[in-house]
Amino acid sequence: MELEFYKYQGTGNDFILIDNRKSIFPENNIQLISALCSRKFGIGSDGLMLVNYSQEFDFELVFFNPDGSQSLCGNGSRCAVRFANDLGIIKDKTIFMAYDGPHEAQVLDTEIHLQMHDVPSFQSLEDGFFADTGSPHFVAKMETVEALDILEAGSKIRYDKRFEPSGTNANFIEMIGNESIKVRTYERGVENETLSCGTGVTASAIYAHELGVQSPVRVQTKGGNLSVKFTKQENKGYTDVWLIGPAVKVFKGFINI
Repeated sequence: MELEFYKYQGTGNDFILIDNRKSIFPENNIQLISALCSRKFGIGSDGLMLVNYSQEFDFELVFFNPDGSQSLCGNGSRCAVRFANDLGIIKDKTIFMAYDGPHEAQVLDTEIHLQMHDVPSFQSLEDGFFADTGSPHFVAKMETVEALDILEAGSKIRYDKRFEPSGTNANFIEMIGNESIKVRTYERGVENETLSCGTGVTASAIYAHELGVQSPVRVQTKGGNLSVKFTKQENKGYTDVWLIGPAVKVFKGFINI
């Protein structure tokens, strides 16, 4: 079978996108998903996404990590919104269904504004911060992130007993004044550093706010710049959380599966 696919990237987080409104993709085939995401033997990506038909919403987004696990992906969701816009499924606004429920998004020129779910609670830890922003994220503050051995530091946190059984993503932030941060992320499911992670950037921005950075938080990742805006509630939770940044079509292709 010849499969039509598209590649999109959001600040260097790259994804395979498939128009699956006619249910053409065997989404229970984890081996196939991993093979397509392989950078040596497949198309190569940080994840694979299916845009499915939905009766209730503009579309349903199904996201797979390269190991076949599922979660919300912030940058992936922004890319999927751009993809749906390119396909003519949506115009400048949308509500779609994702792994953690419905999301609202807006297409504004080169940027996609994605409303994340509220973050009603978080944990302040001795060595950092933990929050679920659609995926679980640990965040640690460092003097500088450039020299960090992220594979060693990230994998240690990812498999820490505190976060069993599913583990966590690991983020490391560097403060830049009172408006911006740098972030590096080790992603669960990819089991490596990615150039950017939307849910990780969101968790990192919230932690930065707890440390004194004001909303909107400007975030520098290896793949480019994002921003996160939100409202802090008196009960310490966060509402009206938006992840903002570019999402770009890279190419269209075909592969036999």
